Amino acid sequence: MTLTAPRRHMRRSAFTLLEVLVVVAIIVAMAGVASIYVFKYLDDSKKDAARSSCHTLATAVETFITKNDGPPEGNNLQLVRPYIRETGGDPFTDPWGRQYVLSIQDINGKPTVIVSTTAPDGESISNLKTK
Repeated sequence: MTLTAPRRHMRRSAFTLLEVLVVVAIIVAMAGVASIYVFKYLDDSKKDAARSSCHTLATAVETFITKNDGPPEGNNLQLVRPYIRETGGDPFTDPWGRQYVLSIQDINGKPTVIVSTTAPDGESISNLKTK
């Protein structure tokens, strides 16, 4: 005669492959949604940095005009370097690696300094106030 011990209810101590795959799929989906917002935030921050640089460069050009009785020869932004506080990097290159463009236009009968660039999505960025 063989005596067998009564079977006890066994506790499960591991996850099944299906449970792990479901969790991984949920994490991947959440990361995909979050990355959309992160990339939009990064793009917006680059535009803000470019806008700020346009204002800084326009102020430097206006200082140059005041001290030298005229604009930089050939609208060369490099000539205003002495009027910019260096913070590292190239102050004449936008966040996308292109050079800022300087122009002086007559707006409302007054010469106005305009420093501008264009974002990769085509948005024009300058030191002029926008509505």
